[in-house]
Amino acid sequence: MPSTFPPGDPGPADGSLPGAVLDGMSSRTFSVYVHVPFCRVRCGYCDFNTYTLPELGETGHRQDVGEPLPGLMGDFTRAAHAELALAQGVLDAGDPPPVSTVFVGGGTPTMLPAEVLGGLVDDVRDRWGLTPGAEITTEANPDTVTPEVAQALAARGFTRVSLGMQSAVPHVLATLDRTHRPENVASAFAAVRAAGMQASLDLIYGTPGESLDDWRTSLQTVVELDPDHVSAYALVVEEGTALARQVRRGEVAAPDDDDEADKYELAEAILGAAGFSWYEISNWSKGAESACEHNLAYWRGGDWWGIGPGAHSHVGGVRWWNVKHPRAYAERLQSGLSPAHAREVLDEEQQYDETVLLGSRLAQGLPLQALSVSGRRAVAGLIADGLVQGAPAIGGRLVLTLRGRLLADTVVHRLLADPHGERCWQVDGASTLPTRPAGATQEGPRQ
Repeated sequence: MPSTFPPGDPGPADGSLPGAVLDGMSSRTFSVYVHVPFCRVRCGYCDFNTYTLPELGETGHRQDVGEPLPGLMGDFTRAAHAELALAQGVLDAGDPPPVSTVFVGGGTPTMLPAEVLGGLVDDVRDRWGLTPGAEITTEANPDTVTPEVAQALAARGFTRVSLGMQSAVPHVLATLDRTHRPENVASAFAAVRAAGMQASLDLIYGTPGESLDDWRTSLQTVVELDPDHVSAYALVVEEGTALARQVRRGEVAAPDDDDEADKYELAEAILGAAGFSWYEISNWSKGAESACEHNLAYWRGGDWWGIGPGAHSHVGGVRWWNVKHPRAYAERLQSGLSPAHAREVLDEEQQYDETVLLGSRLAQGLPLQALSVSGRRAVAGLIADGLVQGAPAIGGRLVLTLRGRLLADTVVHRLLADPHGERCWQVDGASTLPTRPAGATQEGPRQ
């Protein structure tokens, strides 16, 4: 089952935002995320807000080119356009800038025809415009990307495809309930490149039964394909998933922190030797031009509107999230109501905490001047403990070492700890293995 909502206050029926949060919007980056909640098969590890058609009481639909999508897929598409119209009405008072990135995630977005996905991008362009060279990404299951699909996506304005590879080893894919064969990744990758788009490969490590040699095989396969971008995330066993039930029953072993740390270090070694540089704890690219600008917008605290069931949004320190079920989402918008389920207005302390939490994950580092007095005092100890690099700190930026990346929660804990014990950012355990950013969670950045 999809994960539960965080706590929050009810959102207004019209989706309006406090006037103050729109001030200065024209000087900030603005992105759009579209959450497509449909999957052909539910993977056992996934707690994202996704549904198979049988779970929704529907069967597969045949759609002729140019014909409207039937059933809940059609309802979702119409509702997504309606939410874009609502967003335009809400944000116009803030004079939003052109959209710099569009990210279509899920779910499996490529269950929808390229013309439908492209129509959503066209709607974004018509309402706000796109910046020159705007990054437009869709996630895709390798099984759904043929040369024809890739060409159609490129023709509709997509510049980038993020393929859910996860592993190159069949038994690991089977444990994850992935349906694609390893060779399908290569064919989908070739189709994306032939269509002139950038290609990113997403990996998961720490799957029960995955050996270090299995993980090495996956990394070497990635290097041989030579993508523009690689994401690698440690497997998290989420409550309510089939994998969590298997672990609880003792059918498979829980992921091991030491094993995942070894695999992260191996990823850094192999990808680094192949010319990839880390720019965020879980992400590597072939140069700055290949970094995922959409996810950087999350980590840099930019503005974004999330379209779709369960999608999260953030504008000017206000964060909200939509109702989860596709039917409830469509019904809200058909009735002229905002699909927002709840929201929270971040106070200064919360915004500061997020700046430290997210900014410290980046290779460019966090400006020391952005830290509180107690945070700056903690830096020397972090350098001494080998968690933060010394040379960048002399230049005024906090940059994690490799060990610091593995213990990023510890770093954040110490940066945010009040020396008098009055305030301390809470973490679950001392170590952090790279997982998806909070914004990209339901957004974006696993398919």
